[in-house]
Amino acid sequence: MSSRTATMEYTQDSLAELIAGSDALLIGIGSGMSTSGGLDHAGAPFKEHFSDFEARHGIHDMYSGSFHPFPTSEERWAFMSRLVMYNRYTPEATAPYKALRKLVEGKDYFIITTNVDHQVHKAGFDKRRLFYTQGDYGLFQCSKPCHKRTYDNEEQIRLMVERQEDMRIPSSLIPHCPVCGREMTLNLRCNDTFVEDEGWKAAALRYQRFLDQHVNSKLLLLELGVGWNTPGIIKYPFWQITERYHGTRFVTINKGEALIPREIEGRSICIDGDIGAVLDSISS
Repeated sequence: MSSRTATMEYTQDSLAELIAGSDALLIGIGSGMSTSGGLDHAGAPFKEHFSDFEARHGIHDMYSGSFHPFPTSEERWAFMSRLVMYNRYTPEATAPYKALRKLVEGKDYFIITTNVDHQVHKAGFDKRRLFYTQGDYGLFQCSKPCHKRTYDNEEQIRLMVERQEDMRIPSSLIPHCPVCGREMTLNLRCNDTFVEDEGWKAAALRYQRFLDQHVNSKLLLLELGVGWNTPGIIKYPFWQITERYHGTRFVTINKGEALIPREIEGRSICIDGDIGAVLDSISS
């Protein structure tokens, strides 16, 4: 595997030309896109909202905290409700997503994302052109699960945040499955209990239809902030599509993690830089 970087001047000209000359855009979004917009699971945001959990439990970032073995459900939901509130419900659409929305205006596009923070939706993209593969912070599901349905959780999450004391929520706010009574969990793909509900299945089908329709046309695959936690969802499929269908082009933008395989280097642009800055430079 090889990597190369592009200067900002080269990026602006070449990427703008690729987008303008493409029949369609397939966009893959990973966590680096949200990080570029300031939604970081560590650092200052963690210190601001979770310093008490850090002092008591030795947790140093939101991601590892979501797997922490809290002794009680009341404590776990106090942590998780804050995590959901400050990543899903509090932030408006950040600058990189707004720049991307402007960039794709008038284009035939589809977005697949592993992010669960709802930023793509908040930026105003057509929800029929989105596939949230890994779930949504804004949904509950049965922890077993006993049935394949998800539930909006905004009202309950807000109550958990408002009413928690000493890093615990009231026991009455612990969410329970309306069918079997088990404790609910967030609709996040962490193991084989993840619920793929009807909305998820419909989005997966639309994604496949988009691919079938465009792989033999001038398709631009735009990978934004996709790292190595789950490369089999976006990164590897995008590389394989680019290698197999010679009308396609591949672009990756990712600060510190921009890589392309040697096999598709001649039809790719690799940009090691801040996603928000790059997108803003070509959308303004």
